[in-house]
Amino acid sequence: MAELSAAAGSGAGAAGTISAVIVGASGYVGGELLRLLLGHPRVELVAATSERLAGRRVDGVHPNLRQLTDLVFRRLDEIPDHDVTFLAASRTTAMTAVPDLLRRSKHLIDLSPDFRLSDAGVFARYYGVSHTTPGLLSSFTPGLPELHRQALTIADRISVPGCMATAAILALWPLARAGLVDGRAIVDGRIGSSGSGASAGPHNLHAERSGAMRVFAAAGHRHEAEIAQSTGLPVRMTATGVEAVRGAQVVCHVQTSSAVDSAAIRRLYRRHYADEPFVRVVAALHGAYRLPEPKILSGSNFCDVGFAVGPEGRAVTAIAALDNLGKGGPGNAVQCLNIRMGWEERLGLSFAGLHPALAPQPGQSGLSPSDRRRLLASAGAVSSTSCKASSLHALA
Repeated sequence: MAELSAAAGSGAGAAGTISAVIVGASGYVGGELLRLLLGHPRVELVAATSERLAGRRVDGVHPNLRQLTDLVFRRLDEIPDHDVTFLAASRTTAMTAVPDLLRRSKHLIDLSPDFRLSDAGVFARYYGVSHTTPGLLSSFTPGLPELHRQALTIADRISVPGCMATAAILALWPLARAGLVDGRAIVDGRIGSSGSGASAGPHNLHAERSGAMRVFAAAGHRHEAEIAQSTGLPVRMTATGVEAVRGAQVVCHVQTSSAVDSAAIRRLYRRHYADEPFVRVVAALHGAYRLPEPKILSGSNFCDVGFAVGPEGRAVTAIAALDNLGKGGPGNAVQCLNIRMGWEERLGLSFAGLHPALAPQPGQSGLSPSDRRRLLASAGAVSSTSCKASSLHALA
């Protein structure tokens, strides 16, 4: 660890590797951290913890990692010495673990919500509990490179923002920074089922979630406070669960302090994000993907941002999309690690996403209407009580 500290402090850390531990590695966030860190050329992943699953193989819980690792889950008190801790614990539990974890490694990257807000009073208002370690809040640097890159180069405690918060901040930041926003930002967030985590309750079962567009936070979503803290804007946010597994999209509405046109807003966004490796300005006039769409970002660390200007030039709709398990969390955490260690930011994060992506959703067989009719007609010759007929009717 001493060698790492000296190397990172001198800017020579790029020559070696570091050892990492993931605390809370059994969920979706932990699983994506495992995938990214196992493929990172400068990281040696030495342990992954789960109190509940201690002793079980990691690839038994995360089957996409078969033949990529022989790690087994360990208890927290069994982890070896290491250089950096990634904390993927649930909300309000991370704050109790952090004091001990800070003694175990020099660098801590927290993906829980517990250290995202700098004001303990605001935290209590949005999370309904008092923070148990409020004195540590100000010691964490926000893990958003586009706003805090210089601070991240020397940060040993990093708090990664929430997925929809990241998207909304990146969508609104150029407008807020330019002083163009007049009044409140209205944020409409949509997110896939993985945003609820691997241990979500009965409301997230396929039978309950499939086909639903469920407004689960009509007002006062917790990411509202993060967006306001980063942009300096008053914010009101609504969040809806949609039929997708991965992906988050935000549509942000603002009134402008002066009349603007599309060309000026395009220049503004391009100027702000011209040198950003993972933010792309997407605001085309034509095409299915002319505005940010999370479907094509699955597995990537990109955040696409776009905009539309109202007909009178006094309103802008800012849009952003990302993978909630990529730039919305684990990918962003790895990008922060790269910056802190003085490595190239794209290291271990070069995956571009998939297109075309995803299998047909329930109720979408991928067949044309005429093909479905032919199959259903042939099924009519079979007893309506047979399994075959039931299966074919499910294609409709």
